[in-house]
Amino acid sequence: MAQPIVSRKPDANFAGLIIAVACGLTLAFTALYLCVIPFNRSLSVSRDFVFYWAAGQQLVHHLNPWDPVMVSQVEHAAGFTAQGSYYMRNPPWGLVLALPLGFLPPRVGALPWSLLLLAVAWISVRLVWSTLGRPGNFVQWLGYAFFPALQCVVMGQTSVFPLLGLALFLRLHRSRPCWAGASLWFCMLKPHLFMPWAIVLFAWIAVTRAWRILAGGAAAMAVSCLVTELLDPHAWTQYLAWARSSGVSQQYIPCLSVELRDLVSPGREWLAFVPVALACIWALAWFWPRRQTWDWMSDGNLLILVSLVAAPYCWFSDQSVAMPALLAAAACTRSQQILGALGALYLMVLIQPYAFSVGVTSRLFLWTAPAWLVWYLCARAPALRVRPAIEASPA
Repeated sequence: MAQPIVSRKPDANFAGLIIAVACGLTLAFTALYLCVIPFNRSLSVSRDFVFYWAAGQQLVHHLNPWDPVMVSQVEHAAGFTAQGSYYMRNPPWGLVLALPLGFLPPRVGALPWSLLLLAVAWISVRLVWSTLGRPGNFVQWLGYAFFPALQCVVMGQTSVFPLLGLALFLRLHRSRPCWAGASLWFCMLKPHLFMPWAIVLFAWIAVTRAWRILAGGAAAMAVSCLVTELLDPHAWTQYLAWARSSGVSQQYIPCLSVELRDLVSPGREWLAFVPVALACIWALAWFWPRRQTWDWMSDGNLLILVSLVAAPYCWFSDQSVAMPALLAAAACTRSQQILGALGALYLMVLIQPYAFSVGVTSRLFLWTAPAWLVWYLCARAPALRVRPAIEASPA
């Protein structure tokens, strides 16, 4: 007797419904926020924008962008309501992003800045989608509605620029290696997010002799350092002085490395670098057996997610760079349960800050980076198991 065929349509519809609800709510929230910006009297809602605007103001007036007293005065004069001094934390070569904001009043600059970040996120999704071979439209929407990236738009945070750099590299590293290397300048705005990934990048360049990528990256960094010198000849010493005296390294950030430091010995800052050091060793061990067939879109995605989990510090918005890995896994998986789980994760990270009224430093954000990694491993488990056996087979 023939066995009845079990339809998978309900599962597919259920997964699609979860993804649609998650993406719809996330995009609606972001659109609502962008409509509120022009009428908002307080800039505390987009606080990270104020840090970049204040740095731009200092640059325009040839003053120190990391001066605690002057920066605090500038921020509070603009309507920033939080107590204390807050700074642009990117390395000095990131000052070029802040400079244009110094020519605009704060409330005039807030909306264009958010729209720029939104455009950068949109371009990044399109680049990843194109690199993946333009799979089904739901993959695009998962990218457009990725909440860590959209939180950058809401907060005025620059973490979408490293996402753009990663997306450009993945798109161009085969066809235009020099431009692919130059695009990594965006990743250097937050280099601590890429340490294991970067270690493998240098090893891969040496193995494959992809020197044009190295040349492109070196040229971009040289130009940006020259521009920084022209904008502020004292930027390097000012930044180092701020890094030594600001106490930022002692701040609590909801990530596993900082949690480890505070659990073992809060005064020993080096403990936050133990996970990333171990992750770098693992990354080389992961790369070496695959060095002859290495593929950045399949093999490198796991490195990015591990880099985020092990980073010495990583805000929730910094997890924007996880988006290419998640889209790649979503495009490959045939499991509707796996896709539904990703939609559920989207809903949880969207609802959590409002359901529990938590700020960006809450420990409730500790789970998100590991969650992206666990979901990716579940989605890509068959490929991760099969590929080493294929590589080991005789030619």
